[in-house]
Amino acid sequence: MTTTAAPGAPATPQYSAANITILKGLEPVRKRPAMYIGSTDAGGLHHLLWEIVDNSVDEALNGHANAIEVTLHSDGQSMTVRDNGRGIPVDIHPVEGRSALEIILTTLHAGGKFEGGNYKRSGGLHGVGSSVVNALSTEMAVKVKRDGKLHEQRFSRGIPQGPVTELGEARGSGTSVFFRPDPEIFDDVDFDTETIAKRLEMKSYLTAGVKLVFKDEAKGTRQEFKAEGGIADLLVRTVKQSGAAAVHPEAIVLQGEEGEEIEVHVALQWTEATSEEVHSFANGIPTKDGGTHEMGLRDGVAAAMMNWLEAHDAIPRGVEVKRGDIREGLVAVVSVFLGDPQFQGQTKDRLNNAEVKGAVHTLVRKEVERTMHANGSMGNAVAMRIIQAAKARAASRSAANQVRRKKPTSTRLNLPGKLADCSSNDSEQTELFIVEGDSAGGSAKQGRDRRTMAVLPLRGKVLNVESATAKKVAENKELADIVSALGCGLGRDCDASSLRYGRIILLMDADSDGHHIATLLLTFFYRYMRPLIDAGRIYVAQPPLYRVDVGKETHWCADDRERDRAIAKAKRRRGENAKVVITRFKGLGEMMPKTLFETTLDPKVRRLLRVTVPSDAQIETEKTMSGLMGKDASIRFDFIMENAAEAEDLDL
Repeated sequence: MTTTAAPGAPATPQYSAANITILKGLEPVRKRPAMYIGSTDAGGLHHLLWEIVDNSVDEALNGHANAIEVTLHSDGQSMTVRDNGRGIPVDIHPVEGRSALEIILTTLHAGGKFEGGNYKRSGGLHGVGSSVVNALSTEMAVKVKRDGKLHEQRFSRGIPQGPVTELGEARGSGTSVFFRPDPEIFDDVDFDTETIAKRLEMKSYLTAGVKLVFKDEAKGTRQEFKAEGGIADLLVRTVKQSGAAAVHPEAIVLQGEEGEEIEVHVALQWTEATSEEVHSFANGIPTKDGGTHEMGLRDGVAAAMMNWLEAHDAIPRGVEVKRGDIREGLVAVVSVFLGDPQFQGQTKDRLNNAEVKGAVHTLVRKEVERTMHANGSMGNAVAMRIIQAAKARAASRSAANQVRRKKPTSTRLNLPGKLADCSSNDSEQTELFIVEGDSAGGSAKQGRDRRTMAVLPLRGKVLNVESATAKKVAENKELADIVSALGCGLGRDCDASSLRYGRIILLMDADSDGHHIATLLLTFFYRYMRPLIDAGRIYVAQPPLYRVDVGKETHWCADDRERDRAIAKAKRRRGENAKVVITRFKGLGEMMPKTLFETTLDPKVRRLLRVTVPSDAQIETEKTMSGLMGKDASIRFDFIMENAAEAEDLDL
């Protein structure tokens, strides 16, 4: 492990059609788009843009581009991404007999990133992104500047509308991709300017010195992002946005390499916040679910500070310091670059490379400990912060003595009687479904995968903790059962690392009563088990409200809007006289167990909404939660009156 800056990637001597490796074809994308982009809601829509932007970023990361321009056109529903990289090859592939450009955009697992000579660093290694965007767009036009010529090819829903054509002479090189997402695939095709701007700003921190420009034609605005300081600038911005005071004025910035394969960049700082905040990236891709690089960071920080505390005999008698105390208030950014990143799924939300954990851990442990020894004032300040966190945790445990933390490795003798537990003890693989009522719980218990899925039925609506005293919360049987099943403690004693399940999934009926129960549970988790939300462990299931049968086709629809879209789409294909049969479910309890599994429980097809509180929305979230769930009914009345026009159908 060295701590020298990584040199820029050498330019590839030759990049042509012969470098494009083909794995196999394109067919399944339109049939099951969520397998490739995560969902067909706003998240999936914007994922199309991220795929194209990431291709341009890959050119920049490898030293072939220094400018990327993203344009949202005046219709709000189409985008263009342009870079000054090498340009996609347009010559004829020696095996396929088609242009490399057409192969890349119409074939899954075809691209120039399978062989190490073309890209040293890359966020996309599966050859899927561009072809998926093409398949899910009604229109795509790609222009390429290479070798003094400008070339273009057009597509519709993944089908070429003609061969590559030469438009004339051109200076420089680069690629421009225009695409218009398909309204038959996506619930809504309106791009969000704030979401795009935030993503591009984030990218600028990961591609130091590269200029990223965002143009909004409808508003006539232009934003430019360029961060010379890289992730150190991102850390400064994150700490400022948190609103928490820094424990030590200077951030700790680390950089190192593990051989020629892994490059690690870390910036961290302790603050007075009551939780930790970590932003992680792999090859320029934000990893929302973390992964081995985040694990290495957390373990390295904990090991370094524990060594420092012990070496200076800094822990007072009677105080027990745990790793969670060390990381409380920590704000950190970790960015790694490696030749063969192993992401979990095409959406690349989690990094799985085992070797990265050790590389990050070694660098962080060694350099943080060295920095603390060399800077006594910083070491003392952080040590005091850690000791205060340990004391506060101990005091919180005493106040919440009605609920004791249960370690995942302990026995299960004290679990709630209604809990149908799973057989696996691997918390990363298991899930707990909190279900509305015994009837739905019975269907879920029969339909689940007993190895990894646990089910806990509840008796109707739970206590509104926003309007209740702490004593009532502690005495509530339903909430106590939840805490007992999760085994990770309550209030300040809540420790996400002790959670017995990898995911907690709220599974309620797809009607207003079900939404109300889910909201009550989310209020409880927000107020009393917030670390689980911050760790990304809470999800809300999206069961179908309707079954729409058109001939032999069956569509499962979560709400009226999806039902109407399914009917309209079916009639376009089969004609206006097509027979449509609509079944509305009164509740999950009336579903057959097999149907419940196939629509709502099966990880391959189900839809889950992860519950998050973005760092820039914490104040607004607090206001919303206290206002809508609190004792002041006038706030709820005003909210209902202001939003009444948006409520189409209410379940009475």
